Amino acid sequence: MDIRRPRLPRTRAGRRRLVQAVMAGCVLALLPATWLYVSTSGRLGTTADAPRTEVAVVFGAGLWDGEPSPYLAHRLDAAAKLYREGRIEVVLVTGDNSREDYDEPDAMRAYLTGHGVPDARIVSDYAGFDTWDSCVRAKKIFGVDRAVLISQDFHIRRAVALCEVAGVDSYGVGVAARHDVTWYYGGAREVLAAGKAAVDAVFEPDPRFLGPKESGVTKALAGRR
Repeated sequence: MDIRRPRLPRTRAGRRRLVQAVMAGCVLALLPATWLYVSTSGRLGTTADAPRTEVAVVFGAGLWDGEPSPYLAHRLDAAAKLYREGRIEVVLVTGDNSREDYDEPDAMRAYLTGHGVPDARIVSDYAGFDTWDSCVRAKKIFGVDRAVLISQDFHIRRAVALCEVAGVDSYGVGVAARHDVTWYYGGAREVLAAGKAAVDAVFEPDPRFLGPKESGVTKALAGRR
């Protein structure tokens, strides 16, 4: 099978236009990532830096045989640490429960209770199918106005930026992670995810599932000692 190689422009002007087009494409591709860095400046830190806040939001990061993946476990460890130190009072766990055999929020709840967070201080969002959905539902469904967000460092900027757009005053805790294949994949994926985040921020679409308002966070805060 004869596969023809693409031909470069023969004229100097044609080659110049090609280079300009490639450069313009690169600039456009990097604009969303630049927006994420600029919009989250001063809103990121570690567990030691996190301000005292009533609610922490932990984003799902996959299950392994029904248990939190190592990346998700690190996020939950950070939330448990903040709770034990009295820096947060309620943990909103948000993740995917789109099918019967896959339940991120319940796995996250079980992990937290096993690490010292009382069940009554945990609220589950079963329709956090992506970061934008989780942020919008935190605001519109659970009534969260201010929160500490917990995720890995390659994702936390996007989480903070989108929650700010959704109306949640946010501070991001970026959990450190070993630089393995998953970490590099996550970092590369964020380049594309930044583009979707920019679209979500501009058009503010409704989540895949919005549903009625829930009083879980309000009740958990009301029941605190």
